Amino acid sequence: MKEEIINNIIMMLAEMDMDIDTEEMASKLYFIMRNVQVVKLETELAVREDIQNEQYIKRFIAAKMVKGCTQNTIASYRKEITKILAKIGKQCTDITPDDVRLYIAIRITQDSISKVTANNELRYLRSFFAWLNAEDIIQKNPMNKIDSIKENKVKKKAFSEMECEKIRSACKTTMETAIIEVLLSTCCRVSELCMMKIEEIDNGTIVVHGKGNKDRTVYLNAKAELALQKYLADRKDDNPYIFPPGKFLMFQKGGKKVSRSYPDWYTNPELVSDGSRDKGGIEATVRKIGKRAGVENTHPHRFRRTGATFALRRGMPLEIVSKMLGHEQINTTQIYLDLSDDDLKTAHKKYMV
Repeated sequence: MKEEIINNIIMMLAEMDMDIDTEEMASKLYFIMRNVQVVKLETELAVREDIQNEQYIKRFIAAKMVKGCTQNTIASYRKEITKILAKIGKQCTDITPDDVRLYIAIRITQDSISKVTANNELRYLRSFFAWLNAEDIIQKNPMNKIDSIKENKVKKKAFSEMECEKIRSACKTTMETAIIEVLLSTCCRVSELCMMKIEEIDNGTIVVHGKGNKDRTVYLNAKAELALQKYLADRKDDNPYIFPPGKFLMFQKGGKKVSRSYPDWYTNPELVSDGSRDKGGIEATVRKIGKRAGVENTHPHRFRRTGATFALRRGMPLEIVSKMLGHEQINTTQIYLDLSDDDLKTAHKKYMV
């Protein structure tokens, strides 16, 4: 077993095009492991105990519901924690730091997940095991010994003004135009766009239902307000949501009411039970508009970053931008901004003596 491990390490280093003397490296590894006993486990991971894990997950989810987490958040916790524990294959009360390290190593090396995804999974586990520890179900929290994975910092770009105009020109229906203009004007999340209701439009404002069941008011500029008016005038259905599922849409054509479904409207055919739009559908529509426009990486969240960046460039104070986005911390807002050296130079000329 020791020889097999050493051979695997040397092969991995060779695949990474590292210039090493393999014989010398093998000798060094044998020396390092001279006092180490290697025993192969009977199974890669321990025997599964799904029933007990399921009971604890149910209690954890109940605690999240009492805390006031949204249905989307609760669904994510349930799905991800169930999946992770099943792959680890042990009772949650028996999981050790080494089990978590092995799980993450398998996910990164074999499943090729990104560091961002790995950190997200660690975040779910931290929340779950912190609850187990607080409830005295476990005496030691294994996640206390697990560090976050260092992610490569990639600066996320906002759209340029030219790209925004290309996207606007690529819209084929009043519905598509309304989606784009509302996203740009309000900087709302796609989940918030899905839950907007017609009755909540009031003189250029809309009440949105944000994260943590926190409502806030967002504002429509002239382009967004006009786009919504045209789109709603085309609508002949009585669905209360601004952007309902495709099957609810009814348009007037040649004096007749014509029901029109939009195949590009959704990726998931399952519709939200109350008739509101599912966010996967909005994302699919926005991606298709971007593809039509020839603009890469077009997705709803990029409009949120773009709106915040444009607002700051044009002089909106950072704390106001933060409030517009529904952030509790200004530090969170700064992540969204795509400011160049030219922006800094312009600001310096304007504000510095």
